[in-house]
Amino acid sequence: MIAIIDYGMGNLHSVSKAVERLGYECIVTSDASEILAADAAILPGVGAFGDAMDNLRSTGLDAVTKQYAASGKPILGICLGMQLLFSESEEYGMHTGLDLLPGSVVRFQGDYKVPHMGWNKLSFRQSSPLFEGLEEGHVYFVHSYHVKPKLASDLLATVDYFQPVTAIVGRGNVFGMQFHPEKSGELGMKLLEGFLGLTKR
Repeated sequence: MIAIIDYGMGNLHSVSKAVERLGYECIVTSDASEILAADAAILPGVGAFGDAMDNLRSTGLDAVTKQYAASGKPILGICLGMQLLFSESEEYGMHTGLDLLPGSVVRFQGDYKVPHMGWNKLSFRQSSPLFEGLEEGHVYFVHSYHVKPKLASDLLATVDYFQPVTAIVGRGNVFGMQFHPEKSGELGMKLLEGFLGLTKR
């Protein structure tokens, strides 16, 4: 069973449908016992970092998410959900994140279009079980803030948008994708499948 964590700000329907299309049972839930019992957990997200952290804290799901990550079972943050895995964000003031991975979320700065929106080609930076059998290809982004991981070892893939932009992160059982895999065609679905496949290892 795959738990999709519902804290009131996720793109829950499209993520759950993508998981089901890949042949996995899933549940959209804010119940701590259901989340902790799951074989893998997904933290989606749409909206502002500070609001998301407020929602997680007010429901106690911040502690549940940290407890799940500490269990060693696979957890994936998608879009804002990936950003929440990190230490802090400067979106509308400074906010503390879940701090599962060290690093900061910062706004794109430069003479180019923000938000970063559209299809960009991934560059794999190091090997990962998510990439087995896959070739680099294009995935779909919509974001105005991007992650600067503190440790290069946590950076699994980037795209080029006037600079290298963090696209996939991972350490141990904790993973994040800045793009929307469920909206990124065949490659996005295969990357999501690679994550879900960790439940069978």
